[in-house]
Amino acid sequence: MHPRVRALFDLQRLRTYKRPSPLILVNGLAEQSESWFANRVEWSRNFDVKVPEILVYDGESIQKRIEAGGEITVGYLAERLAAYLDEFVQRPPYHLIGSSLGGQVILTYAVTHPSKVGKLVLLAPSGIHGDENLPMMEGVRRSQYGTLVKSVFHKERFASEELVEAIAAKFQDRVWKKGVLKTLRGTVGHSVRDLLSQIESPTLFLWGSEDKVIADVKGSIRTVTEQMPHARQVVIPKCGHAPQIEKARLVNQLVKRFLRDKWKPTPPSLDPFRFLALKSPMSILKGKTQV
Repeated sequence: MHPRVRALFDLQRLRTYKRPSPLILVNGLAEQSESWFANRVEWSRNFDVKVPEILVYDGESIQKRIEAGGEITVGYLAERLAAYLDEFVQRPPYHLIGSSLGGQVILTYAVTHPSKVGKLVLLAPSGIHGDENLPMMEGVRRSQYGTLVKSVFHKERFASEELVEAIAAKFQDRVWKKGVLKTLRGTVGHSVRDLLSQIESPTLFLWGSEDKVIADVKGSIRTVTEQMPHARQVVIPKCGHAPQIEKARLVNQLVKRFLRDKWKPTPPSLDPFRFLALKSPMSILKGKTQV
C-alpha cells in the first residue's frame, strides 16, 4: 500500500478510536489479582480492566495503619478505592465488579460517589442479609487450610492441593497473617443492607446456589428484591462462593451482556424465584426483579 494511502487509513482509525470504559475489579478477603485469573483476559477485550490492590495484607499501607492502631473496615477500603480511582484512573463513570466483601466495598463507594459510577456487578456479596459462615476464621485458628479453601467452592476439584499449599504457606508469614486477622475483625458482621435503596446505578447480582459462606442466600435475594426492585438477579446452579472461578465462562458472558446493554432472558434454571420456590404469587414477585 502506498505510504500516503496508509497514512489516510491510520488517520481514520485514530479519529474513530474510542478508549474502552474502565472496569474495576474488587475482591474480598482473597488476594486481588489472583482472584480474577479466569476473567481478566475475557473482559479486557471490551473494557479497560483495572485491579486496584487495595487489600494487600503484608503491604506497607495496611501494616502502617495497623501499627497506628487503625481498623481495617469496609469504609476504609472504600476510601482506598476512591483514592486509587481519583489518582490513577481519572475516567469516570466506572463500571465496578465486587466479589464477596468486595461487593460491600463497591456498594459503599457507589453511595458516596454516585456520579462516578456506571454499572455495578456483585458476585456473591456479603453483608446483605444475616450472618456469614466464615471458615477463614476457623481455618486460621486451627490451621485447617484444606477446609478453608474447600468451603469456598461447590466442587472440590477447584480446591486443588496446590491451592491449599499456597494458602498454608501464606499463613506462615506473620505479617501477612496479622493483616488477615485485623481485616476479619474490622469487617465481620458489617452490613450494607441500608445502602441498597440508595444505589442509583444499574446493578446485577450473581449468586451461587450452593454458597457455603453466605448463610442465607435466599434471604439475601429477598432483601435485594425489597430494597432494589429494579436490580437484576441470577442464581447459578451447582456453584459456591466464587462464581467467577467455578462458573467463569457463564459469569464472563453474563457480565459482558449486562455491561454492554445486550441482556437476554436468562434460562429458567438461573431464575432466582425458581430458586426461592416462594408460595407468594410469582407475578407480584417477578415485577420486583428483572431476570
